[in-house]
Amino acid sequence: MEWTTLVEGAHLLIGTDSDTIAWWQMCIRAIVIFFYLLFLIRVGSRRIFGKNTSFDIVIGVMLGSILGRALTANSQFFPTIAASAALMLLHTFIARLSFHSPRIGHIVKGTEARLVDSGKILWDGLKRTSITEHDLMEGLRANGGLMEVDQVKAAFLERNGKISVIKRESQD
Repeated sequence: MEWTTLVEGAHLLIGTDSDTIAWWQMCIRAIVIFFYLLFLIRVGSRRIFGKNTSFDIVIGVMLGSILGRALTANSQFFPTIAASAALMLLHTFIARLSFHSPRIGHIVKGTEARLVDSGKILWDGLKRTSITEHDLMEGLRANGGLMEVDQVKAAFLERNGKISVIKRESQD
């Protein structure tokens, strides 16, 4: 089969112009993009939707935006697919670079912030991270089952935006 015949067949299936794309062509685009994105995530980096650091969220939003343009034919299909592959390669490269270089990891993903130390609220930490006392108490209840700050050995605002809690040893 000739190359031009394949290209013409692909254009017929997915459409080429946003003004003339049919509903069934958009459905085919949706199916192709679904399996393509599934492939990208499986081969590239599954962490995009698991870690929820700002680094991963930015990539996820960008991927959705780029592939959404391909779906609705606001951009050419194949260049958009190529751009999303380049974005996934960039994400994988930066994630691996961050793994090998903690300094790069801190720049790209940020660092945790201590909010409680030995039962005392660290007000500077709350102020620096824009966490209110109510947010902190919610995190203590949700993640440590604790009602009082004096029950906490340490609490951190993690890079993914969640509060983690280390309980104090019981003093029986």
